[in-house]
Amino acid sequence: MDNFITHIVSITILIFLLVTFLQSGIDKISDWQGNLGWLKEHFAATFMRNMVPILLATILIIEMVTAICCIIGIYQLIVDNKTFYTIIAMFLACLTLIMLLFGQRIAKDYAGALTITCYFIVAIFGLYIAVQ
Repeated sequence: MDNFITHIVSITILIFLLVTFLQSGIDKISDWQGNLGWLKEHFAATFMRNMVPILLATILIIEMVTAICCIIGIYQLIVDNKTFYTIIAMFLACLTLIMLLFGQRIAKDYAGALTITCYFIVAIFGLYIAVQ
């Protein structure tokens, strides 16, 4: 219980990121064609138009790896008082969000980019807390 209280901020952020990336990954798996169609249209006027399937698969993989690292990180913080997977999860979350932000900026979806920035603030704060 002491480890839980000691790491309550990191655990809470990991839970937030877990929900964010696990739900997003599950959505991509359960509605692959819908996501692919929407993204092909979203990036139709960009240099990324022909890369959408591979980019979607890449994002899916990194989101799921991030979610798994969040689960392991929560466990390690509570049970072992170790931060390795927490730091990895927070870093992967930041990296994923930067990739998503890049895509939104290329597509000139500035409102979407702003939304991603809000998630990034949480993730970068979590990374900062985890490395302290």
